[in-house]
Amino acid sequence: MTSGEAEVAVTEEKPTRLISGPGMLLVWLYGVMVVGAVSRSVYQIATEFDRAPLAYSLSAVAGLVYGFITYSLVRGGERARKAALVCCGVELAGVLTVGTWTLVEPSAFPDSTVWSDFGMGYVFIPVILPLSAMYWLRKGARRGDAV
Repeated sequence: MTSGEAEVAVTEEKPTRLISGPGMLLVWLYGVMVVGAVSRSVYQIATEFDRAPLAYSLSAVAGLVYGFITYSLVRGGERARKAALVCCGVELAGVLTVGTWTLVEPSAFPDSTVWSDFGMGYVFIPVILPLSAMYWLRKGARRGDAV
């Protein structure tokens, strides 16, 4: 193998970083949301699940989504970028659906979820975060940069 071929092989194996620049802030924010959503849902499911099973289950799902996005950003590479982008879209759809649902039919949620009222209990970070992440991930992909 020539040195040029070896260089190409090494370049293909090393994924592009997704946590440089603004990506580092996204990883930090998603990490905080993982801890908040998972710890909240684990406690609520363990102690009072019968009170609001839908709300507590949705908070657990939100925590899993946040965890997957965080992992994808840290992992890096084009496949991880695409996976994070799709997952951010799912996250945004969940926030908008649950946020609307909690406003239209509040009796369906005896207790709030991470995504209730569009994330008002979390200073609207659940609705702002996926929009910011999607913008950043798409912007980097268009430029062809190692986002």
